[in-house]
Amino acid sequence: MSSPSTSRARPPEPTAALVRAEPVIVPAIVVPPALRRYTKDLRRWRPGNEVALLRAGAETFPAMLDAIASARRTIHFETYIIQDDRTGQRFSDALIERARAGVAVRLVYDAVGALELGAGFVARLREAGVEVVEYRPIAPWRRRWGWLRRDHRKIVVVDDEVAFTGGINIADDYADAADGGKGWHDIHCQVRGPIVLDLSRSFRRVWLREGGAVYPAPPRPEAMLAEGPVVGRMLDNSERRRRRVFRRAYVRAINAARESVYLENAYFLPDRGVRAALYRAVRRGVDVAVIVPGNSDVKAIEFAGLYVYRRLTRRGVRILSWRGPMMHAKTAVVDGAWSTIGSYNLDHVSLHQNLEVTVEVLDTAHGQVMVDQFQRDAARCDAFDPELWQRLPWWKKALAALAFRFRRWL
Repeated sequence: MSSPSTSRARPPEPTAALVRAEPVIVPAIVVPPALRRYTKDLRRWRPGNEVALLRAGAETFPAMLDAIASARRTIHFETYIIQDDRTGQRFSDALIERARAGVAVRLVYDAVGALELGAGFVARLREAGVEVVEYRPIAPWRRRWGWLRRDHRKIVVVDDEVAFTGGINIADDYADAADGGKGWHDIHCQVRGPIVLDLSRSFRRVWLREGGAVYPAPPRPEAMLAEGPVVGRMLDNSERRRRRVFRRAYVRAINAARESVYLENAYFLPDRGVRAALYRAVRRGVDVAVIVPGNSDVKAIEFAGLYVYRRLTRRGVRILSWRGPMMHAKTAVVDGAWSTIGSYNLDHVSLHQNLEVTVEVLDTAHGQVMVDQFQRDAARCDAFDPELWQRLPWWKKALAALAFRFRRWL
C-alpha cells in the first residue's frame, strides 16, 4: 500500500463524457397536464432522470458502497451523522481506498450530528488524502447564533453520474439487524440524470461556504445527455431565501390532491398551515394517512406528537404508528403522481434551522412504487386510536401538552 504522502496524479474531474461539446438548450419540459397541478411552475424541473427507491440500510449501504468503489474521478459525500462504528468504518475504508487510488474525495459532516466522532477517525481520512470539512463546529463565539443552523442533508455524488439522497445517516442504527445493526426503517433513493448535477452543485455551494478548497464547478444540468423516464427536481434550502421551499412544495401538492396523501415522517409536528391543508384534503374526500414512529428516538417529539395526533385524527387524518424499531423516513406521495424522498421533516427545526435536501418526482410509475411501499409499511403499523388520549394518565397528557408548547425547539 502506498504511503499517504506519496504524490499521485488524479484523473481530471470534469465529466466530459456526460455532456455535449456545446451548451444545450433544453426544450420546454413535456409534462402531462394532469401532473402539472401538483407544482406551481416547472422551473428547476429536469427531464431524463432515473430514480430508484432504496429501502433502509440493507439496500442503501451496498448500493452506495458499490458506487464509491467504482468512482474514477470524484466522490462528494455530505452527511449529518457519521459514526465510528462498523458502518462508519466500512464507508471510511471505501473512501480511503478511492482517495489512495487518485480519486478526489470530499467529505462534509455536521459537527453536532457527528458529535461522538473521534479525532482519530477524521485524521485517518485526511492522512489518506480525503478532504474533510466539519460543518459549523460548536463554537458560539465564532458566529452569532450561526452555530444553531445544522447540516441535516445526506448527499453522495460519484463522478457526477450517480447520486444518493434521503434520510439515512452513516451509522449502525440504519444497518440491517442481520448485519449487526439496529434495523431502523428509512428510505433513500439512487438518482441518475440531470438531478445528479443539481445535487453536485448544491454540495459544492456548502463545501465552499464552509471553507473547503476550491475545485472546478460541475457542468450545468441543462447540458447533460440523459434519456431517463422521470421528470424530477432537487430542492434545497442552502440559500436563506429558499428556507420555506419544502413547505411550499408539500402544501401545493396536498392542496392539489384528489385521491390520496400518504406521508412517512420521522418527526411529524406540522404547523397550522400544513394541518389546514391536510384537513381540506380530508373534506374533499381524499384519503390522508401519515406513518409516524411508534417508539421515537426523541421522546420529547413523541410526546408532542401525541398532542398533535389527537387533533388530526379528530379531523379524519389517519395516523399509523410504526411497530418496529425507529421509523426515520421522510417521504410523501400524492395521488400516485407527485412524490418526494429526502431529509426534510415536517417540523419547525427543518423549516427554520437545518440545511435540507429532497428529490421531487412527477411520474406515475415511480409514484406507484411509492404508494406500494407506503402500503407495505402501513401493514406494519397500528392505527392511532383517538380514544387513546382519553385513556392516558394525567401526567402523560401534561407532558404531551408541555412538549407541544416547546415544538419550535424540537
